[in-house]
Amino acid sequence: MSLFENYTNTSENYDLTRRPVGQELIFGALTCGSRPLGDQTVLDAGCGTGNYLPALAGKVARVEGVELNPGMLETARTKMANHQEVTLQQGSVLELPIESGSCDGVVVNYVLHHLEDGSDESFAATRSSVAEFSRVLAPGGTLVIQTCYHEQYRQGYWYSALIPEAIDRLVKRFIPLDLLEQGMSESGLEPGGRLVSLDEVLQGETYLDPLGPTRQEWRDGDSSWALVAAEELENANAEIKRMSAEGTLQAFLAEREERRRQHGQATFVIGRKPSS
Repeated sequence: MSLFENYTNTSENYDLTRRPVGQELIFGALTCGSRPLGDQTVLDAGCGTGNYLPALAGKVARVEGVELNPGMLETARTKMANHQEVTLQQGSVLELPIESGSCDGVVVNYVLHHLEDGSDESFAATRSSVAEFSRVLAPGGTLVIQTCYHEQYRQGYWYSALIPEAIDRLVKRFIPLDLLEQGMSESGLEPGGRLVSLDEVLQGETYLDPLGPTRQEWRDGDSSWALVAAEELENANAEIKRMSAEGTLQAFLAEREERRRQHGQATFVIGRKPSS
């Protein structure tokens, strides 16, 4: 359950802009598991509207999807209605309705920061979820967590510069990567490295729309906007209007794009369950 985003509302607009990224990295990590990719059962934990489910269904034998929010889950069920190899359930990543040792892979895409409010320096909820992921993994299985380190979020999204106070609140909810890897080790997983996607953006072709922040349906594609106060949003849109009037908006976007190309928008942290 997200502690700050009302996904029942935003689920209606989420797929208008949100795109699955890092699929090659995910499948590359899963391929290194103990079973051939085409024979694997893979869990998409916190699957949301099912953005990653079609790609998973086309590569592996079985896909399990777990999502707590009913609005997001209903969208995913509609999307995957004709895929008999996909099973979707309502449930929490803190208590997965999945049998222990039944999955060859677990993928978790931009989920963990919704478990925290930023006040717990130990990130207890996140570490509990990692223990659940380890529990459902079979020996030799692979965990792939897509997340973001603090500076990556500040530099990897052009609009972060317009809403710095909200971004400060947001990044406190992201577990530091070394602490995440520590939690994996405590849960019996071996480190599998970190991968960064530098070329893809989460909002696809709509990402660089300079007027995007002025529209609710565009903002619904990134949960950072759920932490933006009304005054902050007003100031951000006023800044966009000012730069547009002065003819400096495109230069601003270009400079922010250069930063994104250096940092990327997502980091994939990999863990592996020992075969024995």
